[in-house]
Amino acid sequence: MTDLLCKNLSMTFTNPANGAMVEALKDINFTLKKGELLSVLGPSGCGKTTLLNMIAGFLNPTSGQLSLGDKQIEGPGVERGMVFQQGALFEWLPVSKNVDFGLRMKNLTPADSEKLVEKWLDIVGLTGFGDTPTYQLSGGMQQRVALARCLVNDPELILMDEPLGALDALTREKMQSLILELWKETGKTIIIITHSVEEALLLGERLFVMAPRPGRIHKEYNLPFAERGLKESLRDIKQQSDFGSVREEILTMIWDMEEEIMGNV
Repeated sequence: MTDLLCKNLSMTFTNPANGAMVEALKDINFTLKKGELLSVLGPSGCGKTTLLNMIAGFLNPTSGQLSLGDKQIEGPGVERGMVFQQGALFEWLPVSKNVDFGLRMKNLTPADSEKLVEKWLDIVGLTGFGDTPTYQLSGGMQQRVALARCLVNDPELILMDEPLGALDALTREKMQSLILELWKETGKTIIIITHSVEEALLLGERLFVMAPRPGRIHKEYNLPFAERGLKESLRDIKQQSDFGSVREEILTMIWDMEEEIMGNV
């Protein structure tokens, strides 16, 4: 089993300006089963990225248990892949050299590496771009490279931190569809952090709305829209009444949180 277990997870930072202790996260509890697609949403400062960085192994929790399968997470590992907002690519290298970066650590033959790179470039819609300098690609194409670089290493869990936040609306919609297709085709477990309520609804069969101070899971939703998005236009789904109803409920929830933070309630 490769379920992700977060049990009583908490994270406290020390404010360097005044030495005060800040609870970034408190008592986070959930199990994410293999193949599930989770989106995480909430106002700024609710600990979304902190949670993702702990699952990635970049941060160690102050307390609690964090494990993938029977292995406790204590640092970065090849079983977890990360896709960042800006891709974090080596823009001076050609596309193929970005995608095969992780493979170079696995001592594969050049022929085997080339086959895997070509396979994933084809899957993400970049066939024929292997020799193209990465800096020449559009933002959407660069995020496709970032996805291929993550998936070519065959991680069990894919972590995405605002992966589409810097894209224009049309490109973002196309990439949302691609992520859903990859989720269904690969059976990977995926966690997506986003600030967009619509994106969280479209890309999460499970959705956590987090509240700040301290960061915690305020409400969980189980949603049908990701499955629908495999067969229907995302644009059409956004016009459906049940989608609009949940969107307005969550928008109001987050608005109230922001008002409380600002001291307006």
